[in-house]
Amino acid sequence: MGFQAGLQVDYLSRAERGSARRADVLGVATFNTTPAALFAADVPVAEIGIPVLGASANVCEVWWTERHVESGQRAGVRYRRDDNVLFGCITLPETGVTPLVAGVNRSALYAATEQAYGEIFAMLDAVGFEHLLRVWNYLPQINVDTHGAERYRQFNSARREAFIACGRDVTDSVPAACTLGSETGSPLVIYFLASRAAPTLIENPRQISAYSYPPQYGPRPAFSRASVLHEAAGTRLFVSGTASIVGHHTVHAGDVAAQTREALVNIDALLTEVNRVAGATRLSLGTLAYKVYMRNSTDLPIIQAQLRSALGSSARVVYLKADICRRDLLVEIEATGSHSFDADA
Repeated sequence: MGFQAGLQVDYLSRAERGSARRADVLGVATFNTTPAALFAADVPVAEIGIPVLGASANVCEVWWTERHVESGQRAGVRYRRDDNVLFGCITLPETGVTPLVAGVNRSALYAATEQAYGEIFAMLDAVGFEHLLRVWNYLPQINVDTHGAERYRQFNSARREAFIACGRDVTDSVPAACTLGSETGSPLVIYFLASRAAPTLIENPRQISAYSYPPQYGPRPAFSRASVLHEAAGTRLFVSGTASIVGHHTVHAGDVAAQTREALVNIDALLTEVNRVAGATRLSLGTLAYKVYMRNSTDLPIIQAQLRSALGSSARVVYLKADICRRDLLVEIEATGSHSFDADA
């Protein structure tokens, strides 16, 4: 499905990375510690410490547009933008970061998260891109308990406080997002897309909104199940990290095949809602590009078999090893897709 005048994403192998030096690239996410030096100096590159699995090893994610782009940096946030969309990223080690509230015993992760989101929102306000569309968060030891709480819950608490401190909503008007566990010793890495105009935000009828989770899950995560960017040429869909959760409960604990199938059922239900609310009536499972995160690399053949069965052998899928936000989840799937208005002609 074409979307040639708007935002695009490609997943490029090592041999294809030369095209990431094109002038219209907005930003890049690399995995397997691919050095940022491979890309043009003014392109923001998020270097993420998680392995790519399978035949797609050493792949990188490249966001680009056919419109004129400009680069910039404000504090620790590097960004590149066209007239409508902005790609940005920030990397913060947890060492040497001080909590914003003096005398409060908060973890270094809390302080780094608070600082990172504060700098992101300050930059967006300064350049006039108010609306976060999609955010990717990566932090090490996501399921480890420190300072009396799991690190994922510490992250959620700090993100929520940063949203509030910067005048952002923490319920209905929150971006699509995911939060995954990176390799031990990695810094906090956040990359994101933002726009001048507000996106359409979508919730899944099979799931309770994450920002409405009951207290047993700790501080409520500030993200929507999906967001839709509207541009003149069409729409682009961002599906948040989606797992084997129905209502707010994890289902199929210990069964990676069943969890994979349930995640796909959730994405399919979300697409039905997207098509209803946003009017992008041709989005389906087979039209999307996927990133699949798994807790155990040994589960790769099982997960691949489930994806092939549901999507066919030609589906665009990148497989990565990463810890998932809940300890009983073995797999998480995110997706992106587009619908061109030209396709309706």
